[in-house]
Amino acid sequence: MKSPLLKTFTVFMLLSPMVAQATNGYFAHGYGVRNKSMGGVGAALSQDAITAAVNPAGMAFVDNRLDVELEMFSPHREYTVSGTPTLASGAFPLENGTRESGDDYFVVPTIGWNHRLDESQTVGLTVYGNGGMNTTYRNFENPLCQGGGSGTFCAGKTGIDLMQAFIAPSYAKSFFNQKFSLGIAPIFALQSFKAKGLNSFGGFSTDAGNLSNTGRDYSYGAGVRVGAQAEVLPRVKLGFSYKSRIFMSPFNYYKGLFAEQGDFDIPESFNGGIAWQVNDDLTAAFDVEHINYSSVASVGNSLLPNLQTAKLGSNGGAGFGWQDMTIYKFGVQWKQNQDWTWRGGFSYGQQPIPSSETLFNVLAPGVQQWHLTAGLSHELTKHDELSVGLMFSPSETISGTNPLSPSQSIAVEMYQVSVQAGWSHRF
Repeated sequence: MKSPLLKTFTVFMLLSPMVAQATNGYFAHGYGVRNKSMGGVGAALSQDAITAAVNPAGMAFVDNRLDVELEMFSPHREYTVSGTPTLASGAFPLENGTRESGDDYFVVPTIGWNHRLDESQTVGLTVYGNGGMNTTYRNFENPLCQGGGSGTFCAGKTGIDLMQAFIAPSYAKSFFNQKFSLGIAPIFALQSFKAKGLNSFGGFSTDAGNLSNTGRDYSYGAGVRVGAQAEVLPRVKLGFSYKSRIFMSPFNYYKGLFAEQGDFDIPESFNGGIAWQVNDDLTAAFDVEHINYSSVASVGNSLLPNLQTAKLGSNGGAGFGWQDMTIYKFGVQWKQNQDWTWRGGFSYGQQPIPSSETLFNVLAPGVQQWHLTAGLSHELTKHDELSVGLMFSPSETISGTNPLSPSQSIAVEMYQVSVQAGWSHRF
C-alpha cells in the first residue's frame, strides 16, 4: 500500500476531471473493465481487485494482484425548448431552441489492489469514482432576459460540475472451504462541486451569495459497504452487498443552492446477484441494483411546490426531483482459450427524473436507461493481462412542461459512449 504507483494513481484519481459518468443517475453502470464489459454485473462474480466497489466479499476469491485502468468517457447532452414563453410576474421562461452542452470527453482512472493474508483472508484497496451532474452551456444572447442578461438562465455561461471519488480499503474472509465469504469496505469519500449561471434564482435562495459562481467547493465524508457471497450449488453463486448512506460535510460555497444548507450526502444502495459457471469456459451472471436517490433532500426534493414554500438552501428547499432507481444487469463471459476471454452484456434501469422536473435537470440530465457493453482480455504473460471494454448508451429523452412557464415544453436528451483499458498484474 506504500507503492509509489499506488500513491500516484490515488492522487490522479482525486484530481482528474472524472465527473460526467451520468449512467445510472450519477452512479456508474459498473466498476472495473471486466464488470463494465458484462453490463455491470459483479455482486456474485469476482474477477479483479476492483470488485470491492461492488461487493467486498468477492475479494476473498481474488488472488494477489494490481489492476490499473483508464476510461475515456464521452457523454453528449442537450436540451430543447419549444412553445410560447409565459411572461407574467414570477414566470421563468427559457429561450426556444436547442442548446448543446460542451466538455464531451473525460478521462476516468480506477485502481484496485488485493493481498492474500492466508488461504481464507485478504486485504485490499480500491479507488474509484462516480459523477454525472455535469453540464456546460455556452453563453448566448437571450431576448427573454431583462436587464441585459444572457444564457440559459439569464446569468451567463451555465452549468454544474460534480465529482465523487472513493477510497475503499477492504477485508474479506472465506469459510467452509471457500464456499461462503463475508467482506467489509469502509468508504472514504471526496466530492467537489461548482456551479455557474444560476444567480437569477437569487430571489428564491436563503443565501444568494452562496448560490452560484463561487468556484469549486469540496466535501468530505465516510460510509461503509458490506457484502456476502455463497456457493449455493456447484458452479452457482449468490452475492449481496449493501452500501450505507455516505454522510458528507456540506458544500458551504453552495449552501444557498442545495437543500439543508449545502448538504449533499451520497445515497445508500443495494446490490444482489447470481453467477452461473455453465462450464469451464462459459459464465453467465445477473444482478439487480437499487439506489435510494430520493433519500437525499438536495437530490430528491421536487422543484415545485418546494420552490414556492421553502427557499433554495433551506431544509425543504427545491432539489432535482430524482426518484429511486432500480437497475437490472446481465452479462456473459466466454474463455476461448488460455490467452483470450470475451465478454458482453447489457443493463436497464428506468431513469430517475420525472417529466415534471425538466427545468432544473437541464443541468443534470441523468436520463440514461440502457447500457450495451462488450469487452475482452488478453493474457500477455503468466502475470500480466490487458483488458479492453466498450459501452454504448443509446439516446434517451425526457420531456415535460416548464413549471415556471407552463406554455413551454422542455426536452432533455443524452447519449454516451466509452472506451476503457486496463492492465492487471498478478503477483
